[in-house]
Amino acid sequence: MADEDNGNDTEVLDEEPRSILLGLISQLRKGMDLHRVTLPTFVLEPRSMLERITDFMSHPDLILSVAKEEDPLTRFVSVVRYYLSGWHIKPKGVKKPYNPVLGEHFRARWVFPDNTEALFVSEQVSHHPPISAYYYASPENNLIICGDIRPKSKFLGNSAATLMQGESKIYFTNRPGEVYQIVMPNVYARGILFGRMVMELGDNSIVRCEKFDFICELEFRTKGFFTGAYNSIYGKIKQESTGEIIYEITGKWSDTMYIKDLRTGNKEVLFSVQDSKIYPKIVTPDDKQEENESRRLWSKVTSALIGRNLDLASNEKSKIEDCQRDEAKLREADGIDWRPRYFLHENDEYKFKYTHLSKDPAIAKQSIESFIFSPNATPAYHSSNGPHHHNQDG
Repeated sequence: MADEDNGNDTEVLDEEPRSILLGLISQLRKGMDLHRVTLPTFVLEPRSMLERITDFMSHPDLILSVAKEEDPLTRFVSVVRYYLSGWHIKPKGVKKPYNPVLGEHFRARWVFPDNTEALFVSEQVSHHPPISAYYYASPENNLIICGDIRPKSKFLGNSAATLMQGESKIYFTNRPGEVYQIVMPNVYARGILFGRMVMELGDNSIVRCEKFDFICELEFRTKGFFTGAYNSIYGKIKQESTGEIIYEITGKWSDTMYIKDLRTGNKEVLFSVQDSKIYPKIVTPDDKQEENESRRLWSKVTSALIGRNLDLASNEKSKIEDCQRDEAKLREADGIDWRPRYFLHENDEYKFKYTHLSKDPAIAKQSIESFIFSPNATPAYHSSNGPHHHNQDG
């Protein structure tokens, strides 16, 4: 989908937005953490980071039947393909999704051609530092995908980096002990001082399955000043303990990627954007959502951005952020600790609270669905005087 000049990912700012951005940048120091910096609304993508996570669930046909595959290496390659299929979905130009506020959540479901389903919830479980936890389950297909994203933004001079810390895990519930651990690459916005603004993925990413000693080492290559191409990727799938390389991955993550079997020399398409279908997610209409559900929470900002009314978007965004600060001060004054609604914090991990799943897929799906989509049960807040119940929507 991306052409050679990377037209879908570049942006030339008008004079006024550029001057606003330069004024903001003049206050920054190289290496400074950008999370506490309020960005101008013209750099915002009109959706929350909690929704953007679902980009990686856009091609379920690549993963739904993998649990039935008997060969471990074939399963591993399929997981790598599925993971890489989510990166091409992005806004035009250089845009950043909304920073979710504490307690914000996003819920969705998918219905597949065979009438099986997948259920999803993501929640902002920490604000300082920012952490977004998520859980995706399709019990009928023996599939669970979960993890958290801990973005850390830094100013680097003519570019800004979002270091994508955190880890994703993929489980096939019919295969005990088989876990696929995924570490993401970093995201760079180039040309924020001079030149064309462009969004790139850079650095390294890893997919690992310890049970079978497989690892995929991926390098997302950024374009050099004079050489190279945008959105290039190079990877190796190998036996981790011996270092034996089994497959080689090349191509562009925004277009077509190839995989070559080094044992046979056979090379074929791993994933093609043009030949792949995006499966739409089903989301409750905004006016039927809870007040801290992403699309409803940010609806006025989104409407203003789509209408290109940047002043109104800034005002509505400020209202949300001011409200969050006020709530944080009230909790601190009352000695109240905030606790996530859907996730438990254990050993620096955020785990989905509903863990006792039935082995019957229909019952498991019903249980997860009830837990995710039931009306807000007034999440608990804890203080030294014992648990409190506070309705965030009030």
